Amino acid sequence: MPVGSVFQSELREFTDALSGTRIHQLTNYRGHSHHLYFTNPGWYDNGRKLLISSDRMNRTNLFGIDLETGLLTQLTDYDPLPPPHELEFLRCCVNPVRDEAYYFYGRDVVALDLITGAQRTIWSLAAGFVPSQINCTADGARVVLGIHEDLSARMRVDYLRGYVGFRETWAAKPLSRIIAIATDGSRSDTVWEERYWIGHTNASPTQSNLITFCHEGPWELVDCRIWGLDLESGCVWKIRPRRVEGEAVGHEHWLANGVHVAYHGSLPDGNKCMGVIRFDNQNCVEYAFPYETGHIHSNDFRLVVGDAGDVVRIWRLEDQGFGPPRVLCRHRCSSHIQQLHVHPTFNPTGTQVLFTSDMSGYGNVYLADVPDVGKLPDVEVLR
Repeated sequence: MPVGSVFQSELREFTDALSGTRIHQLTNYRGHSHHLYFTNPGWYDNGRKLLISSDRMNRTNLFGIDLETGLLTQLTDYDPLPPPHELEFLRCCVNPVRDEAYYFYGRDVVALDLITGAQRTIWSLAAGFVPSQINCTADGARVVLGIHEDLSARMRVDYLRGYVGFRETWAAKPLSRIIAIATDGSRSDTVWEERYWIGHTNASPTQSNLITFCHEGPWELVDCRIWGLDLESGCVWKIRPRRVEGEAVGHEHWLANGVHVAYHGSLPDGNKCMGVIRFDNQNCVEYAFPYETGHIHSNDFRLVVGDAGDVVRIWRLEDQGFGPPRVLCRHRCSSHIQQLHVHPTFNPTGTQVLFTSDMSGYGNVYLADVPDVGKLPDVEVLR
């Protein structure tokens, strides 16, 4: 279907049988749909619309959902890429200042006007490299991304399906770079380079000069997972440096204030933690966290959402730390490919949680209303 085609609403509402939470199913199609990665907010048009990826008519394309009417507008019209290449929009990001999105199509970074559908190429990836996460700075002026050497000729690599080659890529210490690209396409700069696998470049939502990136690989083996980079000075530093051998932290993300970074982790003795730290390593606070979780997200560290097991769960910060996990809803997601990870994330107001699930047999996008957390059932009800 051409760009601008409008699909009828697929909205469906139901009550989660376990928690009583109201669920809004945004897509309902016999093909996988998913929201963007949990560090890349997909809201646009002043929060009235949500950018998603959807597989329809044997093609993967971007669509905008009107959250009031449920109408879906097709925003791209791409044919599949020839194997072994694959078109995926998990790492797509939205400009926080204007209604424009950025993503890879083949080796090109494309800027997409989310209102008109106009596209333009702003940068092309050099041969011999592959990209990781894309993110946009708070002022909307730059797209930042990590790239690393393509090792697929030396080993089997498929990070989207079972993390094939994940440990091997870390061990190979590929040449990696962080690239800053002007969103108007006027210039690009290599702002950092090293022989360590770089991933997850995340821009502060309020400080246009600050980004984080990670040393990718098994969390317990990397030298330090979370790093900071000042785009103006070029200064690079460790954030929450490792304290003991075998310690593992990750799933780092900026809080809404743009100066604090939240994460979770574990110690070699099996104890777990949930933490928050300023970008400059000040005000580090960690709480014992004897609970299971996968990806986590929080706007302000008072409520944290995660996706362990087959339920979306929420923790509330209390006087002595985080209370027990409460069940927001069942997600029953297979998570067998990256596009079908739950990746729960709060909306900007914290009133809903966005997640992906293939509970219907196909990946679909859902919004769960966030009620009074104290009234939600304890996760113990699952036992």
